[in-house]
Amino acid sequence: MSVYQRGDVWWYKFRFAGQMIRESSKSNSKTVARDAERARRRQLEQGFNRIERQAAARLFSIAAENWLSAKKAHLSPRSVAIEQANLKHLNPFFGKMLICDIRSDVAHYQASRRQGGAAPKTINLEVGTIRAILRKNRLWFAIQQDVRMLRVSEDAGRAISRNEEAALLSACQSSRSRCLYTAVVLALTTCMRYSELRLLKWSQVDFAGRQIIVGASKTDAGTRRILFLSDGALALLEFWAGLFPDRQLKHYVFPYEKYGLAQRKDDRKGSTQACVHSTDPTRPIGRWKEAWAWETAKKAAGVTCRFHDLRHTGCTRMLEGGIPFSVVASVMGWSASTTVRMSRRYGHIGQAAQRRAMETLSEGNFETDGAQNRAQFGNAASVNRSN
Repeated sequence: MSVYQRGDVWWYKFRFAGQMIRESSKSNSKTVARDAERARRRQLEQGFNRIERQAAARLFSIAAENWLSAKKAHLSPRSVAIEQANLKHLNPFFGKMLICDIRSDVAHYQASRRQGGAAPKTINLEVGTIRAILRKNRLWFAIQQDVRMLRVSEDAGRAISRNEEAALLSACQSSRSRCLYTAVVLALTTCMRYSELRLLKWSQVDFAGRQIIVGASKTDAGTRRILFLSDGALALLEFWAGLFPDRQLKHYVFPYEKYGLAQRKDDRKGSTQACVHSTDPTRPIGRWKEAWAWETAKKAAGVTCRFHDLRHTGCTRMLEGGIPFSVVASVMGWSASTTVRMSRRYGHIGQAAQRRAMETLSEGNFETDGAQNRAQFGNAASVNRSN
C-alpha cells in the first residue's frame, strides 16, 4: 500500500494483475486516501473474480417510484396514467415489502383483487406492472414460474340493437350535456376509440374530404388512419362546428365546459333551462363515461352498455354487413397480427349472418348433387349385395 501527497490532495497507488493503479482520492485526508485505496483494490478483486455486488434491499414502493420515473420519458401520457392507477392498488398491498421478499404474494394479491370485484383484465395489467418492476431489479426470473395470469374472456363487450340505439340517442338529445349526442353518433358511425374521440381536434377534421384523420392511437395501425364520414355524421359535425365560430385548428372538437341551470327570461314561474359556461377549447372534455350525462342518458333509455360498446356495435354491423375483415381492421385500427382475435372479440355475429353463411356453403346445387351421389351409391351397393 502506498499513499502520497500532491499539493493538498492525497493519492494512492498499488499494483494489480501486472498493472500499476494510480488514482486521486480527491481528499486532503491521508486516512481517507488509505480507505479509498482499500475500497478500490477490493472492487478490482471482486470484478476480476466475477463476484457480483449485492444491491441494497429496497421497499416495493421505492422501487416502483424509481421505475416509473425512468419510464416516463418513454411512455405516452395515457400509459403513465395507467401505470399510476395500477400502483394505487399495488402499493397498499406490496408497498412496505422488500422487493426481494415477494414470492407467493402475487397469487394472494390476485385472489384479494378478485374478491374485491376487480376484472381479470384489470388484475393482469396490475401484475404486468409488478413484473416490469421486478424485471428492472433482476428479480422476476425467480418467481415467474409461479405466476399465472387470469383468463380473460374475449367476448367482453356487446352490440346494442337498433331499438336500443334509438332510445339512447333520444336520451342523449335531451341531455344537459350538449356534446353527448354528437359524440355518441360519431362513436357509432366511425368506431373511434374513446380516447381518439375525446382528444379529437379540428385540425383532424376535413369537411371537404368528408373524413377524419385519427391522431395518436392505441396501436401504430390506428394512428393517422382515415375514417370517412357518412352523410348524417357529416351534417351533424358541421352543425356542431357552427356552434364554435371562433374555433381554431388546434382547438378540441369536444372542449372542456361546464353545465348549469339558468332561469328562463320573462318567466314568472321561475322555471329553468340548461346553460353552458366556462368553455375552454384548449382543453379536452373530461370523461363522458364516468360523467353524470352518460350515466343519466343510459338510465333514461333503459340501455345497459359501456361507452366502448358503441365501438363494438359499429364493428358488429360492419361484419354482419359482409365487410371483409381486412377493411374492418383498417377502420378499427387493428394491427395485422390481431385482426382475427379482435374480430372474434368485437364481432358479435347474429343469427342472420350465420344463416347467410350456411346458405353460401349450400350454393352450387349441393343438395341436388348430393342426392344423385346417394342414389348412385345406393344402386351400387344393391348390385354388390345381389352378386
